[in-house]
Amino acid sequence: MNTRGPRSRSARGLQALTWLLLLTGGLLALRASYLHAKAALAAHLIRHAWASTLVTHQAARPWPWADTHPIGRLVIPALRYDEVILDNSSPRTLAFGPARLASSATLGQPGNVVLAGHRTNWFAPLEQLRLGDRLELHFAAQAGAWEERRGYRVTALRVVAPEDASWLQPSVAERLTLVTCYPFGRAAHSPQRYVVLATPVALTVDGEHGQRG
Repeated sequence: MNTRGPRSRSARGLQALTWLLLLTGGLLALRASYLHAKAALAAHLIRHAWASTLVTHQAARPWPWADTHPIGRLVIPALRYDEVILDNSSPRTLAFGPARLASSATLGQPGNVVLAGHRTNWFAPLEQLRLGDRLELHFAAQAGAWEERRGYRVTALRVVAPEDASWLQPSVAERLTLVTCYPFGRAAHSPQRYVVLATPVALTVDGEHGQRG
């Protein structure tokens, strides 16, 4: 009687399962590498488009089929944060960076500038913000290939319900509002919104903002 048959079939099944797991792991690693490379390339193209805008004073799409374009930079010195801001905060745009709500004020103009970003990447550092921290908006100068800057001070940090749109209201005075989902992290649900309110403050001559001690 052949007693090795069932064991042999079991061994072959285990071997096949091992190869399947290795193949799956390899594909997942390959996908992760692809996504990382894609994100790095997108970031490079977005910064290149912003540099082009500073020279030409024309909206520059980062790639031909993009439905957005860079309009400035958000800088938070205390957090060493510096990201290009995109226009029109659609879900597709937010995959590539923080973006301005289309209904809000234009950078550098009076009113309420509202910027949105994902809690898992672009606006994850907002969790570390403190009252009194300084923010900067950089945008294209009216003339010349350089950036103008506006300084702001964080005056409020709020957790609000999604239906609370009071922070979206237009303002005659200049102000900056940042919003992301809450709680921070990669939890499946983020039922609330984290809102940062900031009001204008004068920049020093060299643009430095009082780093945290």
